[in-house]
Amino acid sequence: MGLAPKAKILPLRTIQTEKDPMHDETWAAAVRYAVDQGADVINMSFSNDGGKTLSDGRAAIAYAQAHDVVVVAGAGNEGSIAVDEPAALPGVVAVGAIDKNGNRWDGSNTGEGLALMAPGVEILGADPTLSRQYSLSTGSSDATAYVSATAALVRSKYPDLTAGQVINRLLKSASFLDHKGLTAPDEEYGYGIIRPRQAVTMDIPAGPEKNPLGQLTAASPPSGSAGEKKDTAAQAPISGPIVIVAGAAAVLILGIVVWLVTRRRSSGSGPGSGGTMTPHSTGYPAQPPTGYQHYPHGAPQHGYTPSPGQAPPQPHPYAQQPPHQGQ
Repeated sequence: MGLAPKAKILPLRTIQTEKDPMHDETWAAAVRYAVDQGADVINMSFSNDGGKTLSDGRAAIAYAQAHDVVVVAGAGNEGSIAVDEPAALPGVVAVGAIDKNGNRWDGSNTGEGLALMAPGVEILGADPTLSRQYSLSTGSSDATAYVSATAALVRSKYPDLTAGQVINRLLKSASFLDHKGLTAPDEEYGYGIIRPRQAVTMDIPAGPEKNPLGQLTAASPPSGSAGEKKDTAAQAPISGPIVIVAGAAAVLILGIVVWLVTRRRSSGSGPGSGGTMTPHSTGYPAQPPTGYQHYPHGAPQHGYTPSPGQAPPQPHPYAQQPPHQGQ
């Protein structure tokens, strides 16, 4: 509600309680289901706590990438110098957490592969375990949701961009803000702190269609093909969901969230048509912020704050210009 209010959410629960293990084959099935339902962005607010992603998980992410889906995941909350998988996998947007002053939260993992940073400290979110239904939480999971929401805004305003070109906009519109002397990708801040308003308003060339963070490959997807989906999408408007793959219902932020964006892919559509979203729907200030802070809100459901993302595992391959910094 706070950042991409017109996006459609498809929540998928993959564990029953907070203590249940998150098996790769379970969340992988949720990812594939989300792709088959037309998801444009998949939010995976969980990590393998230092473990490797097994073949089922890798194949599912490759399946999503082959179908032009933006995949976003949390870097992990161990405070270690290594980004957890699946965020660290090629092509996945790895997101770390900053506090209200724009500084990296000390529990947020760092290292090669971090792409973006976003607000992740004391973030207001849904919590059905409490009578008021809301609570504050901290972690890269919360930050990941902000990056996914920003990806939804970009896909809405620029329906003809590929997933890779959407990620390009997220990286190039990010900023290190008050952190001087950093070079992207930085192992603590990646390509910088996500800036939703700039992501949809800056003049950034589309660039190559490929994902600047790389891409996983799979031998043979179980059903359909990327070409089939693109042909269908080019003929008619699509209501694409943002999918959230979640764990236990009580800890939704820990799971996978697939967000479906209502958008038109045909060449004649633009912001404001076909139910698309515009920058004005985000409530962001007219000028670029000098630091992140909580957004103005009245009712609890509008109290979200922006979150930083993670940086890619390799130098930015685009030759147009380095990620926009410092503004």
